[in-house]
Amino acid sequence: MSVTPTTSREWHLVARPHGWPKPEDFALREAAVAEPGEGQILVRNIHMSVDPYMRGRMNDVRSYVPPFELDRPMEGGAVGEVVASRSDAFKPGDHVLHSLGWREYALVEAAHAVKVDQELAPLSTYLGVLGMPGLTAYAGLLEVASFKEGDAVFVSGAAGAVGLQVGQIARLKGASRVVGSAGTDEKVKALVEEYGFDAAFNYKKGPVAEQLKQVAPDGIDVYFDNVGGEHLEAAIGALKLHGRATLCGAIAGYNDTVPQPGPHNMISIIGKRLRLQGMIVRDHQALQPQFVQEVGGWVRSGELKYRETVVNGVENAVDAFLGMLRGENTGKMIVTF
Repeated sequence: MSVTPTTSREWHLVARPHGWPKPEDFALREAAVAEPGEGQILVRNIHMSVDPYMRGRMNDVRSYVPPFELDRPMEGGAVGEVVASRSDAFKPGDHVLHSLGWREYALVEAAHAVKVDQELAPLSTYLGVLGMPGLTAYAGLLEVASFKEGDAVFVSGAAGAVGLQVGQIARLKGASRVVGSAGTDEKVKALVEEYGFDAAFNYKKGPVAEQLKQVAPDGIDVYFDNVGGEHLEAAIGALKLHGRATLCGAIAGYNDTVPQPGPHNMISIIGKRLRLQGMIVRDHQALQPQFVQEVGGWVRSGELKYRETVVNGVENAVDAFLGMLRGENTGKMIVTF
């Protein structure tokens, strides 16, 4: 029988990054492991997620979610094992999904934890293909972009955790053509040969608008934006009349110290009667049961494939986060303790 340690390592933000985050903006510190109070559970984290949105929380600006506090443990999705419980809803040995990652042990309010079953799917998938990125892809394509059978779809950042699923869901739902962009030739090859994209291109090898025209010569009906910047401008140019775009992320500008000018062809939105809509995944929680049932079925049948890039050790969590910002992952970036 394992004994719960008295201390746990946890990552703190110690300085607000200016531009690209640096390792010295973070500190790995030891903290006492507390016993759970009434309605709480103590969780030994097994996997944690690093995601692009976390970069925004490092800035002290008003947003849809509060910024990380300095000299306090950061937060993010995690899956772990309950080691002590003072809640009737959970018992030791249960596995749960919660939001207190970036640490080895987490004291979690039971009301903020969700039980997950490793018999149904590997625990790490609840942070990726069956977790927040998966629901983002599902809701962003089907609900926000109002995808319909026969649509031609373009996905930027298509080899990432969200983009990889957007393209596959579009294909499974009857898209006429699915194209994507990625940052390496290896990723471009995988999108076509492993994940069923009709075509893909390396955005580092030439203007995005020109390459998009080559892979989607007849234009696109739906654009799923994970990148922003040049990609968004190219997509506006390629969208057909009454085209729709889901604006999910703009990672190209997350580390800019000076705001970049927006697309120069915004006037096309009027003439083409385009709909560009931002999305936050928590607005679409009502889709969760439908998402788990449909996407879970595709995963079990092998119709929808997923990939994880795994970094081992809590001490390497910042390296994993910085690597994810640089695009070093294919699929979901996971840190396993």
